[in-house]
Amino acid sequence: MKNLDFEQFIGSFAFDGRLVEADIAGSVAHVQMLVKTNILKPADGKKIVSGLNSILKSIKSGWKLPKEEDIHYAVEKELIRRIGPVGGKMHMARSRNDQVALDLRIYLRQQTDEIIGLINEFLGIIVKKAEENIDVIMPGFTHLQPAQPVLAAHHLLAYGWMLQRDKERFADCRKRINISPLGSAALAGTSFKIDRHYTAKLLGFDAVTENSLDGVSDRDFAIEFVFCVSMIALHLTRFCEEIILWMNPELGYIKIADKFTSGSSIMPQKRNPDCAEVIRGKSGRIFGSLMAMLTIVKSLPLAYNRDLQEDKPPVFDACDNIKMCMEVMNEMTASMKFVKENTLSSIEKGFIAATEIADYLSRRDVPFREAHGVVRRIVKYCKENSKTLNELTLHEFNKLYPERYPIFKDDIYRHIDLKNVISVKSSYGGTSEKSVLKQIETFKKNMSGKKK
Repeated sequence: MKNLDFEQFIGSFAFDGRLVEADIAGSVAHVQMLVKTNILKPADGKKIVSGLNSILKSIKSGWKLPKEEDIHYAVEKELIRRIGPVGGKMHMARSRNDQVALDLRIYLRQQTDEIIGLINEFLGIIVKKAEENIDVIMPGFTHLQPAQPVLAAHHLLAYGWMLQRDKERFADCRKRINISPLGSAALAGTSFKIDRHYTAKLLGFDAVTENSLDGVSDRDFAIEFVFCVSMIALHLTRFCEEIILWMNPELGYIKIADKFTSGSSIMPQKRNPDCAEVIRGKSGRIFGSLMAMLTIVKSLPLAYNRDLQEDKPPVFDACDNIKMCMEVMNEMTASMKFVKENTLSSIEKGFIAATEIADYLSRRDVPFREAHGVVRRIVKYCKENSKTLNELTLHEFNKLYPERYPIFKDDIYRHIDLKNVISVKSSYGGTSEKSVLKQIETFKKNMSGKKK
């Protein structure tokens, strides 16, 4: 510790370099505003903007900025090196406090748009898979036990609705990201007659912050962004868990491309769902970023405090990881194929048409609780005699409910026919083919921007 570099300790250049394009864009707009308001001479402004653009061009060609305390000072120092002392005029009427807040908002606005794009891609894949598998019937589960049959398309679309909500959250979060703090200066504003609304317009912001203290110290937008990222990660973990269960040979509901799996180091027969597992694991890292953001801002007095430079690593890490996870999830989902014979076989094992028998009895004036008990008796009999519900004779059905013999008629077989069980679930949002096709149509309208 005796050789500790304190400049490195308090600096942020190691991680805030990715803000360089946002920083230059903010500086260009600031200089243009200084010229417009007669704070800066047009010739000086033109020279500064040209210098900033030359730095940006160099960076895009692969050149690296010399290391400084932070990216803001690195850009300013390089500008002065290139154009002389006039470069120092760029920093009039602003502070690094409002500068860093501005850069982070510009960066997160772009990242939000990219993530929404990845969500749209996912939704498109889900809709395509739903259409491809509209005739695949599979068990729906509660408590991880077979419950009732559903269309595979219906199950897939449930994840579509989760990501649709995530998309809406990001769109709403973007409104609070897209507010300019530039002009708040260090904390109290500035005595220069600046035009904050002009810089906001140049940079594509919808509004400016109303309070300079809040402008430099607010990180709610960044916390909200990481929360939105965390919600996507949460939903992806649920889908990944389903994929892992479905591809297990005991179920064998789906197959995914080999590129998303790996073999065992000693068991050649195995294919492990590595990509789905890694996505599950990365969620913990993303949730950690959210907790870090909350803890960094917790109890901070107004206005800017150096603690706030630590907001960038968790924001960047969460952003990078969710984009990677989404890209992998999109490709993996696109490769997914259902094995219809296995989903049907699983349904027969689970007696998941049993609820239909209870409904059948209820329609014949049997109290549902009494009908529920009768069905339990029927299922127990099937298990003891290694029979499926469809294999029971009409006599066996009635024998198992002697109190109201013969309440079961030939139409019981129609009621427990799998396709019928699906088709009668026609309530809004249900699993009937008609209802599922309505969901698909709604997704398509949402993605095309048309109103429902």
